[in-house]
Amino acid sequence: MSTTPQDAAARPVPAPSTAGAASVGRRLVAQSTFEARAILRNGEQLMVTILLPVMALIGLTQTSIVEIDTGDASRIDFMTSGVIALAVMSAAFTSQSIATAFDRRNGVLRLMATTPLGRGGLLTSKIVGVLAVEAVQIAVISVVAVVLGWRPDPAGIPLALVAVLLGTAAFTSLALLLAGTLRAEGVLAVANIVLVLLVVLGAVLTSADQLPGALRHVALLLPSGALGEAVRGAFLDGSIPAFSIVVLFGWTAALGWGAGKLFRWS
Repeated sequence: MSTTPQDAAARPVPAPSTAGAASVGRRLVAQSTFEARAILRNGEQLMVTILLPVMALIGLTQTSIVEIDTGDASRIDFMTSGVIALAVMSAAFTSQSIATAFDRRNGVLRLMATTPLGRGGLLTSKIVGVLAVEAVQIAVISVVAVVLGWRPDPAGIPLALVAVLLGTAAFTSLALLLAGTLRAEGVLAVANIVLVLLVVLGAVLTSADQLPGALRHVALLLPSGALGEAVRGAFLDGSIPAFSIVVLFGWTAALGWGAGKLFRWS
């Protein structure tokens, strides 16, 4: 039976679908899970974020090639704090800056920013993904350290988590600043160089008072030095130096402001 235009016009128009997009929470969880898996499934990133810190822990605690003044603490207690700080830096800064820079170059960031997730949701997912990777890092490092004789004071664990969160905020801000302003190839080189400089000049694996001359003062002003001192203070003394908190907050505010102003999505 043929249908005339008049008959078609007389038919009721189907109501639009009421099926909406996933909730904000579900979108964030899905993207955060993807971000974490992308790092953990990448062999290169897996080596940087987990294998190298574990190798550093074993090498620095089971050999005496490097002389380190641990004060009254055992070598494993002293070095575990520094290795955890190093692991946070590798995940929040190096891995995140390189991954974000290549996503930006390949147009992934620009595409994702147009989805219901939005720019804010995408950045939030990246931060949550970093925290998930750090949870895996710290769990692996802690198990290895306990096997090697590490016996942390349970009272210092909550403070250490606070230090890790502050350090993650500062180094993720630095990662986004680099990733959003430099070419991907440039970020690949600069991020690794900056990481080495921050480890060497900052009190990450050693305390600031063991560095020569003015370097001990410079180290305390760097985000790496502040993070190292904060984690060590939490595990060894059951407290976080107030100055380290101020430094990490300051770097987070400055780098976050810079990333917000200068970040380019394409």
